[in-house]
Amino acid sequence: MMMESRHRRFMAEINVIPLVDVVLVLLVIFMITAPMLYRGIDIKLPSSASNTIKPEVRMVLTIEKDQKLYLDKDPISVAQLERRLRSAKEQNADVSVFLRADRDVPYGTVVQVMDGVKKAGIEKMGMVTEPTTSERVAEEPTKVGEQKR
Repeated sequence: MMMESRHRRFMAEINVIPLVDVVLVLLVIFMITAPMLYRGIDIKLPSSASNTIKPEVRMVLTIEKDQKLYLDKDPISVAQLERRLRSAKEQNADVSVFLRADRDVPYGTVVQVMDGVKKAGIEKMGMVTEPTTSERVAEEPTKVGEQKR
């Protein structure tokens, strides 16, 4: 019996499997309980005849590479654009338009669409872009009369 205890060696490695099991169980518990943590206090809010906060209507105008135009997800022509935007402006005067255009769309097409938005009377217009990455879009432009070195 003495021999058996001498040949037994201690294991110096951490058993990771029970640790992973516990962490996964805790993750599931937190995922289930997190949405229930902030519930707020139940109160009865008073009503008001004049609501000062109006919901903002946002429309997305998309120009694809082949110059197809979409208002939200509906295909639309440039001729129909101004009419549809005017009717949206009549329904809600605080409408805003976000313009998404492919980088290969000709500049004239983008200006034509922006002109249609302005003619419809919509003042709030934003242009949707992607954040820059490490990739360079183009070389640095050179000034007129200056040569690259």
